[in-house]
Amino acid sequence: MQRFGSEEERLQAFPVAGKRIFLAHAGVTSLPACAAGAMTAYITESSVDQQEFGGVLKEITSTRRDAAALLGADPDEIALLGPTSLGLSLFANGIDWKSGDEVVLYGEDYPANVYPWLNLQRHGVIIRYLRTESLGRITPECVEEALTPATRLVALASCHFQTGWRIDIPAIGSLLRKRGILFSLDAIQTLGAFPTPASEVDFLSADAHKWLLGPLSAGIVYVAKERFEICRPTLLGSWNVKSPDFQAQQVIEFEEGCRRYEPGVLNVAGIYGMRASINLIREQGLDSVSSLILERRDQLEQGLAGLGFEFLSPLADEPLRAGIVTTRHPTKDPTLLFAAMEKALISASCRKTREHGTWLRFSPHFYNTTAEIDRVLNIISEALKS
Repeated sequence: MQRFGSEEERLQAFPVAGKRIFLAHAGVTSLPACAAGAMTAYITESSVDQQEFGGVLKEITSTRRDAAALLGADPDEIALLGPTSLGLSLFANGIDWKSGDEVVLYGEDYPANVYPWLNLQRHGVIIRYLRTESLGRITPECVEEALTPATRLVALASCHFQTGWRIDIPAIGSLLRKRGILFSLDAIQTLGAFPTPASEVDFLSADAHKWLLGPLSAGIVYVAKERFEICRPTLLGSWNVKSPDFQAQQVIEFEEGCRRYEPGVLNVAGIYGMRASINLIREQGLDSVSSLILERRDQLEQGLAGLGFEFLSPLADEPLRAGIVTTRHPTKDPTLLFAAMEKALISASCRKTREHGTWLRFSPHFYNTTAEIDRVLNIISEALKS
């Protein structure tokens, strides 16, 4: 199932693995060689020639196509914008809200998917918060309970950033479609790791710098074609408003497709890197990527359980678990274990929750190996003795 024929090939594809064990893909990924190479080549070409050379527009077009294929969307429904919060803000600000409209969201979500919607209260929009039985576990049932006749949009993340609970995107999408309610998705914690079907939502935004293995501030924004008129572009410039011969017109007429949401110059170097990472995932096969991620996280969970750890993340028998293992030892300060791992060149995360204290968060990807997980478990075991 692993795409690399040897450890040498793996290290060539992921140079970070030659220096450290990287288990922090739910944070900011280290770049694979293909992404770094694509960006470097573009930057080098831009230093010996002009930045906007002939191949740039072709690369942008190809990236739309490849991103659309990953999401199961049409290329015309893809804008190449990051970070994630930019897309979410475009959705929140682009809709013509009426006083009394309601938005349903999860107050314990990552702030980027909370603040754009809270800001709508100044327009008279009412915010309704989901209630969950456990942190991050959002079910179709708890979504349905929050809906009222005034609900206009539900804003969710495809996976909770702290606990690693994924949502059932098709089930929730079907529920909302039947009621004529818009569905916005922050997809950064699943895109590149698990199927994230754009056809089930109206709006989607995800930067490339986590599971997609891409650079910072290069991202994918999806707006369903039938929602173009509902979500008006709020950032305007020469790229998304028709300006023949770069002459401003007296009437604003938007470009066709999702280009209407791209106001000006794009993050071209980032787009080159993101496209390389997208195709790395596609070449491996998304189903293969998902399976390998779950194998590594389950191995880690099993080993930690044997060391007496407790878990905030869903356990290995949960089908909607993601690649995140959130855990802590009942008697050992997580920050001390984190420091021990840092000293051993193991990258993970230390995260605080509002009500549950501090936890270690691990997030392996498909290229991590069983030997790396074993090494991590050994380091932690030794740290528990100190």
